[in-house]
Amino acid sequence: MPTDLSQLPNIGKDTKAKLIQVGISSAEELIATGTEQAFLRLQTLDPGACIQLLYGLQGAIEGIQANMLSSNIKQQLLEFHRMATINSQKIH
Repeated sequence: MPTDLSQLPNIGKDTKAKLIQVGISSAEELIATGTEQAFLRLQTLDPGACIQLLYGLQGAIEGIQANMLSSNIKQQLLEFHRMATINSQKIH
């Protein structure tokens, strides 16, 4: 039986609803999709999606609160966010 997204850390009611809108309806689907691809899908709904959402998705996949992510992971995600934001602005 698929695990409800809200069972993951950092996934509140709004994020869960948005993930479902972009075709990710369980914890297993989020893990299989991965942080970056899930974020890119969410950007289709909200082109201004913030870095905190990206941190939250990574934390959810790792099973930890976003503030517990290592500084190395946060730096990698920050670089990804910058590129994704630039690309999103070019499209919109």
